[in-house]
Amino acid sequence: MLLALMILLITVTTSFVQSHDSMELVDDDEGWEMVGRKGNQFVLNGQPFYVNGFNTYWLMVLAADQSTRPKVSQLFQQASSVGLTVCRTWAFNDGQWRALQKSPGVYDEDVFKALDFVVSEAKKYKIRLILSLSNNWDAYGGKAQYVKWGKEAGLNLTSDDDFFSHPALRTYYKAHVKTVLNRVNTVTNVTYKEDPTIFAWELMNEPRCTSDPSGDKLQSWIQEMAVYVKSMDPKHLVEIGLEGFYGPSTPDKAQFNPNTYATQVGTDFIRNHMVLGVDFASVHMYADSWISQTITDAHVQFTKSWMESHIDDAEKYLGMPVVFTEFGVSVKDQGYNSTFRDNLYSTVYKTLLNSTKRGGSGAGSLMWQLFPEGTDYMDDGYAIVLSKSPSASNMISLHSTRIAIFNSLCSWKCKWGCKKKTALDTILYHDEL
Repeated sequence: MLLALMILLITVTTSFVQSHDSMELVDDDEGWEMVGRKGNQFVLNGQPFYVNGFNTYWLMVLAADQSTRPKVSQLFQQASSVGLTVCRTWAFNDGQWRALQKSPGVYDEDVFKALDFVVSEAKKYKIRLILSLSNNWDAYGGKAQYVKWGKEAGLNLTSDDDFFSHPALRTYYKAHVKTVLNRVNTVTNVTYKEDPTIFAWELMNEPRCTSDPSGDKLQSWIQEMAVYVKSMDPKHLVEIGLEGFYGPSTPDKAQFNPNTYATQVGTDFIRNHMVLGVDFASVHMYADSWISQTITDAHVQFTKSWMESHIDDAEKYLGMPVVFTEFGVSVKDQGYNSTFRDNLYSTVYKTLLNSTKRGGSGAGSLMWQLFPEGTDYMDDGYAIVLSKSPSASNMISLHSTRIAIFNSLCSWKCKWGCKKKTALDTILYHDEL
């Protein structure tokens, strides 16, 4: 059995390397199906689909300028070369420079065509997209821009959190959702809501509603918007975009939060994800931002316990996959070095593999963030350029290979309760593939 699995490993690895080294592009729709969900696993063509992915939020803006558009293709090519299969990026830019939505319901067609290009280019490199539809923060407009528009229209608004509760602002948001989902791609002629290239819709990047620590205001917004997206597009997966903080509904879980403030930002991980229309849970991980900007081993320990707690919750309470949709470490942190970064990445990947091998809810992770060469001016400290980070590149590629093995061996029904499991442990946890 072990010999047979070793042969299978070599076959999968060889296929993986050949397909990505040759950059074989997808030119037709054969085999390019929607990713779905069964229980706590993603599925694709009846097989499990575990995710190794990345964030690059600014793709639409760079694609809007012909001089920087090639960077989008370069990024997807490099991501594909190390087996990354899902990219999370913004499908919004509200009222800012290079705005997609210049004012409520008014769009810049050139910028929309840039997003069309991003979607079409992702498919060429067999990469699927999580498209986020709005931002909690001011970057790219965010909820503050919606409130500004509301004030300009004469609404009596007193807080950016009115975005979540005021009927007119909810209508603005839903109009944007409708526009994006029904967009017909000018490159592929495929409507977004029909396009398997889109892995999932994200309601908002890191929603918080600090004006209501009870969480009721944000919960109401999530309930309305998740159902709204699903009513318009029942085919695609939907996630909220949460950071994963535990809230008032689970006081016993507060011990896992990175600090006491996290319980007061109006989010509630378990309660929020029990909403009808939400398909999988999202969690972010920033020990260097939440605990201390000075690097310590406590960051790695927190990351591991944070992950294990949310994987456990996704299995016991939610019955859905959980994706760690942002994680990373900044070169600006005091005491930073690449060895620590690699240790953090290794911890994330090993924790996920421990879940994967038993058919658990740990469905994948998205590093923050991947950059091509020549885009350093946008680096927030977390960017990885593969050509400049060989150790990280090798680690990412190795994890992709391991995930590819799981995705190819067994149907979702197996849950890894078969004889392959013991032998797989021998293969998958050996440092030299």
